[in-house]
Amino acid sequence: MAARSFGPSRSSWRSACSPAPSPRSSSPRRCSSGSSSAGRGPTHEASRRAPREPAPPRFRRPSDPVLVDTHCHLGDVAFAGDRTEVVERALAAGVAHLVVVGESRASTALGLTMAEADTRISTTAGLHPHDARTWTDETAAWLAETLQDPRVVACGEIGLDYHYDHSPRDTQRLVFERQMALAEAAGKPVVIHAREADADVAAVLQAFPAVTAILHSFSSGPALFDAGVALGHYVSFSGMVTFRSWALDALVRATPPERLLVETDAPYLAPVPHRGHRNEPAYVRLVAERVATVRGEDAPSLMDRTGQNAQRVFGDRVGSV
Repeated sequence: MAARSFGPSRSSWRSACSPAPSPRSSSPRRCSSGSSSAGRGPTHEASRRAPREPAPPRFRRPSDPVLVDTHCHLGDVAFAGDRTEVVERALAAGVAHLVVVGESRASTALGLTMAEADTRISTTAGLHPHDARTWTDETAAWLAETLQDPRVVACGEIGLDYHYDHSPRDTQRLVFERQMALAEAAGKPVVIHAREADADVAAVLQAFPAVTAILHSFSSGPALFDAGVALGHYVSFSGMVTFRSWALDALVRATPPERLLVETDAPYLAPVPHRGHRNEPAYVRLVAERVATVRGEDAPSLMDRTGQNAQRVFGDRVGSV
């Protein structure tokens, strides 16, 4: 395991997190990997409510598990008023690294700013399938250049969303394929959004066998799960695993240990007991604990393993935790 770094001071955070949130944050949000909830997930409207505070901070010791939140939307408007404090709470709660997801140029720019200020934060870059209709040659040039930035550890969130169809399906598929090709050229993994599009997502992944994928906030069916695992891809579970309606424990148990990841998808999909409130990266521990329970494993060991898996898929920057 790589040596752990504890990053810059709190004061540097306050200056780095000042940029305005992505203007896309106010648009209808989306749910990944086949969730049946409206909007972005069951916490879409609740994300505007006052958050329930995490437990009192427990500062991380060097011997603590390497816990990584592999997917959070800190550029969302839900964090506009306290983004700095949200990050501080996550780090104080023992989260070693945060991957801030870019789904547009604006959210990627904010992620780059945050990652510049603190090595415990990385970002991704990509265009969400909802916005595939906005893709141009200039977008492709921007993404190709941005994927070369060492602060960018993956291409995403990309994929297909056939529930809302905010962009035509043929356009979504074309843009998905083009972003897969750019990720392959850059040697970066991809973060996959799949909603009611399992067969087409699997087909695109199979067409790019050299590109490693993370099936984000997985809630799809066995067919996409089996296709992803067969290709050696990673499966990431979110707070949905704590919901009473969750029915995919068998897939949680079937995920190969070396391909298992955990995430919050914050500010969405807050785990129980915070469901109905804004989600935060600090709550990724609750996700990991539930996944460990389902798998019949020791929670600290599972946290450490998923952290090591994150280091493997995202590379040296996450490996510096």
